[in-house]
Amino acid sequence: MVNRFATILWSKRAVLGGLLVALAAVIACGSLATLKGFYDPITAELRAGNYEQAAVAIEKAKEKNKYGHKDRFVYYIDAGLAHHYARQYDTSNVRLTAAEDAAEDLFTKSITRAALSLMLNDNVLEYAGEDYEILYGNLFKALNYIAKNNVEDAFVEIRKANEKLNLLELKYRKASDELNKGTAEDTAAIKLHYEAEKVRFNNDAFARYLSMHLYASAGMWDDARIDFDWLQKAFLEQPHIYDFDTPDVRYTPEEKGMSILSIVGLAGLSPVKEALNLRIRTDKELDLIQVLYTDPERKDTEYGHIPWPVDDDYYFKLAIPQLVDRPGPIAEIQVYVDSMYLGNLQLIEDVSKVARETFNAKKSLIYLRSVARAVAKGLVTHKQKKKVDDDNKAAGWLAKLAIDAISDITENADLRCARLLPGKIFVGDFDVPPGNRDIEVVFLDENGRHLETQSFKQYKILRNGLNMVEAYLID
Repeated sequence: MVNRFATILWSKRAVLGGLLVALAAVIACGSLATLKGFYDPITAELRAGNYEQAAVAIEKAKEKNKYGHKDRFVYYIDAGLAHHYARQYDTSNVRLTAAEDAAEDLFTKSITRAALSLMLNDNVLEYAGEDYEILYGNLFKALNYIAKNNVEDAFVEIRKANEKLNLLELKYRKASDELNKGTAEDTAAIKLHYEAEKVRFNNDAFARYLSMHLYASAGMWDDARIDFDWLQKAFLEQPHIYDFDTPDVRYTPEEKGMSILSIVGLAGLSPVKEALNLRIRTDKELDLIQVLYTDPERKDTEYGHIPWPVDDDYYFKLAIPQLVDRPGPIAEIQVYVDSMYLGNLQLIEDVSKVARETFNAKKSLIYLRSVARAVAKGLVTHKQKKKVDDDNKAAGWLAKLAIDAISDITENADLRCARLLPGKIFVGDFDVPPGNRDIEVVFLDENGRHLETQSFKQYKILRNGLNMVEAYLID
């Protein structure tokens, strides 16, 4: 079976030549590896609280072609988040809407168009976004509309987020069917069998929190209560994501004559994809492909294995993406109104846990495709090196070195992802007298050291309506 992959992907007469042509074309458009270095100054601006400069830097990166057409989802989501932090809500919504549209258009293509990625790597394909990135795109649009006092459109975005979560498992079942039956575009005709993973996330607590308050602000108390109940269920039924105490939230004041002030606090940065470099070892006696770690701590221990008929023993390079956390210093967020301490914000969403659960839905697909690509490419490399030996043994070592170099250069994990999402989301609901109030949100580290204070002077607390303030320290 594995040898058949090689003959499908490359002809016997022009194996190396075809790969070299493809390699040159892809190098010309910078598609073999994920570009990440240009994010460093952008992230530095965010961490310094220079949000407008970060938004400008994103747009300049786009002008300098740091985001290619195939990376347009990443640009739209990054730019949408940067403009949100800069409180440029209309521009943010334009970018986030474009991200949503691109994701819907590209998902099926990303699943079924296997030929080029199996020759080189997934970086050459259009990136359709991870499900958690798409989910938070809708929720940040809701925050934009809330900031603009547009309750109706905020509702629309939250409903979209909830609907996408409800349909997530169905989405991957359909993707599984598409991949397994093959499509006209799948010119590689790779015989992969993919079983969709069970998705254990269909109820987002932060989405419920926002809609609960939106309903309450409109006087729709029954609907607010229903979302409050759904928020409680999110923690009760999804402990693998919400493995911390349910925050003490409420949508009506405890004291008569008071109003609810809701504070949303965003802290830190979400996980990013980094490469996990592995090696494939085939065993012809056992008809087995074994995947091994290469790092010093776990070298040659097994990452996984796949029963697969092979006719020789080989050793190939493999690279797959993995999510890596970016821990930040923020441990506590305090709220003061008119210089009076009201309490601390409480964690409602650990974005890293949401990211990992939704990423796992297609992790096996990425793994299976990557193994198939590495084996097919490795077999071709092995055959081409043998042919070089047969044709010209004297100069063969140089040609074989070039063949190995090409194979390694083209074996890179796809590390594209949204890099500006927050790491954690905190909330708090407090009883406050109506009227103009000075609000302070204070960020502290685990040792109680002051990191930053964000002030909202003379914020108007409505007797009836939505009183929601958003503060963030992206560090």
